[in-house]
Formats: sequence, C-alpha cells, structure tokens
Amino acid sequence: MVGTHKGAFVLTSDGKRDKWEVSGPHFAGWDIYHVKGSPVDPNRLYASQTSGWFGQLVQRSNDGGKTWEPVGNKFAYDGVPGTHQWYDGTPHPWEFKRVWHLEPSLTDADTVYAGVEDAALFRSTDGAQTWQELSGLRAHGSGSRWQPGAGGMGLHTILLDPGGNGRIVIAISAAGAFRTDDSGATWQPINRGLRSQHIPDPEAEVGHCVHRIAMHRSRPNVLFMQKHWDVMRSDDAGDSWHEVSGDLPTDFGFVIDVHAHEPDTVFVVPIKSDSEHYPPDGQLRVYRSCTGGNVWEPLSKGLPQRDCYVNVLRDAMAVDSLDECGVYFGTTGGQVYASANAGDSWAPIVRDLPAVLSVEVQTLQ
Repeated sequence: MVGTHKGAFVLTSDGKRDKWEVSGPHFAGWDIYHVKGSPVDPNRLYASQTSGWFGQLVQRSNDGGKTWEPVGNKFAYDGVPGTHQWYDGTPHPWEFKRVWHLEPSLTDADTVYAGVEDAALFRSTDGAQTWQELSGLRAHGSGSRWQPGAGGMGLHTILLDPGGNGRIVIAISAAGAFRTDDSGATWQPINRGLRSQHIPDPEAEVGHCVHRIAMHRSRPNVLFMQKHWDVMRSDDAGDSWHEVSGDLPTDFGFVIDVHAHEPDTVFVVPIKSDSEHYPPDGQLRVYRSCTGGNVWEPLSKGLPQRDCYVNVLRDAMAVDSLDECGVYFGTTGGQVYASANAGDSWAPIVRDLPAVLSVEVQTLQ
C-alpha cells in the first residue's frame, strides 16, 4: 500500500514477491499521506487523502482497495485551551490541517487512531465514521512549547503495545516522543537521553525533532528511533535513550524499521544531512544492524550506486511477516524497492510513481 503526492497505489504479489501487479492511482491528484490495513480484517484499509485546495478526507475500503468510500472527517480539537510555539517563538493557536498517520487497532477492525497536524491524537471506534480526540496529550502541559518541524507539526508515529495494556507510544515533529499507559487518558514525555543542538536547552523535556520510532511486537519495551540527527535505542519503553548510530556514514535520516523475526535486526536509510536530503555520494544504501545498533552494514545490491539523489520519507519503509522477511521502501523519485531476503538484495517493484509518502505491507493468508 503506497501513498504518494498524487494518489494511492496497491501492489500485490504472491509469496515469491518477484512479480507485482499495480492498482491505481486511487484518488488521483491528491496527497495520500498514509494508507494502512487492519491486522484484524485484511480487507479493511484506511487512507488519508488531503489537498491544499479541498482539505482533508479519510477514505475506507472494505474490499482490499478495490472500492473506497469517504467516512467521517470531522476532527474537532477537544477544548484544550492555549497555543503552541512557532519557529520564532511566537504563539499560534491550534489548527487542524491534515491526517499524517492512520493506525488500525490490533484487535478490532472498527477501531483506528489518527495522528494529525497540528499535533493531536484522535480515535474512532466505528470504522472512522466519528472521531474523538485523546485530549490528554495536548493537555499534558508541555504543548505550548511544541513547534513545527520543517514539514509541519505532525503526529506521525503511533505504536500500539500488543500486550493489550493500554500503552501507546507516539512521536511529534518537533516536540518529541510521548507515552500513555492508560489508553490515552494521561501522557508523559519520554525524551530523556535525547540531545538536540539547535534548541535552547539541548536536553530539554520536549522540543526534539523525532523522525520515526519502531518496535518489534515481541519486545515492546525496546524502541528504536531515527531522530533529526542520531539513531537511538531505548530498553525501557522510552524512559531513557542511548545512541546506537555507531559506524553509520551519517546518522541523519527519516525511516527506521525492525525485522519481523529478529528483534535486534534494524534497518535505516542514511541521508547526507538536514539540508541535503539525499544519499551520501549519490549512492542509495539501506544500512542493517544485526546487533540492535552500533554495528551497521551497507546493503546496496540492486540499488543505484551513482547519481541517485532521492529521499526516503519517514513513513516510507515497511517489513512483511513472511519467512524470509521482506523489506520495502519508497523514494521521492517514485520508486518502490523490495527485498525478499531481509535486505541482501533489492529490486524496484514499480518505478515512476509520484513522490512516495508512505509504504505499508500486509501478508494475506
């Protein structure tokens, strides 16, 4: 499931993953920030459709993307007063702009979470027909110190703990990471150990530009983070973090993900810098650590190794649950690359799409 700047695409293959059929574009011409399917009902897909002209729509499919219907699109902030901080330190009122990320429940096909800009978390329990803000997040007390990253102040990461214990981890650019242990009623920032040079207090409670967080379902207390700079790891559900960038050529990037069957195998795509959003030396490489960080190996077989100046955005990497584990990522140049052997070799499964914003994958039994 691929979201792009000009529509959504659904790619399908058999278990060999060497030949792919492409369906789309769905919602041609619209920004599709995210498309994701329910782990409970594989035919239930949700998509975030947005336009600077026509606003925001959430779309739902009940047949695996063959047909779609617009569902509830009323996202009303839940009465939390106050403002957030702008780049220059001036206050700005909270303003709903778009849905960055949709995260279906692990146990109920009709429950889905939405991370939005300006940063807030919403939940629907009726298949996205109606939405309620989990307002405890913005009411935490630090919201006035949140400010937009370069791409906007989006809540872009939503990790649901598979243990059914009410724990959710989210990340906001540029505010940081937060966790609830009571299904969203109360929240705490989980940024201890993060260090960001270009904020007044480099070790502040909030204000860090977190690009992405990933976890393995078998080890929900272990979190991996790609920050604006630094690849980080937490072994205590975010209570503390330590850097695991190790021997990466650069520790700036957007995506991070974890192998489906090996909780210590992690994938990142280093980008040259925060001002030069392309691979170092024009060589597109995924880096893999089999040790939970610090020691990284470049994976380049099948990827362009000269004159490649694409970016890989924060929601544009996914892994499947097959054996061997498949890894997928999309680029701003419109390519989607796949590896059916955990990164050892790669092949483009589609080229020349619009710029890719998100990639998700489901294994259908």
